[in-house]
Amino acid sequence: KIMARPLRIEYAGALYHVTARGNAQSDIYLTDEDRTDFLALLNNTCQRHQWLCHAYCLMGNHYHLLIETQAPTLGWHKANKMDTTVIKVGLFDICSIHFS
Repeated sequence: KIMARPLRIEYAGALYHVTARGNAQSDIYLTDEDRTDFLALLNNTCQRHQWLCHAYCLMGNHYHLLIETQAPTLGWHKANKMDTTVIKVGLFDICSIHFS
C-alpha cells in the first residue's frame, strides 16, 4: 500500500532544507564553472521567488540548501523550475528534489 506524503504547509518565514542528487549518484558538477553556473541559477531563482538562501553546500553528486521563504512559494513546481532550467542548459542530470 502506497501512502501519499502529508501535505506540506507553507508560510512566510518558513525554513526549508532542500536537496537534490544526480541520477544513479552520478556527479552533477564536473567543473568549477558548473558550480559557478549553478550558484548563478540559484541566485536568480531566489530573487524571482523572494527566497533567502541562508546556507548551501555543493557536493559532487548532490547539494543542500537552507531556504527561507518570504511568501509561501516553495511548492514543488516552483523549486522544480530551477532544476528544469539547469537541465535545459545541460549542466546537471537531477532526478529528484527532497524537502525536509
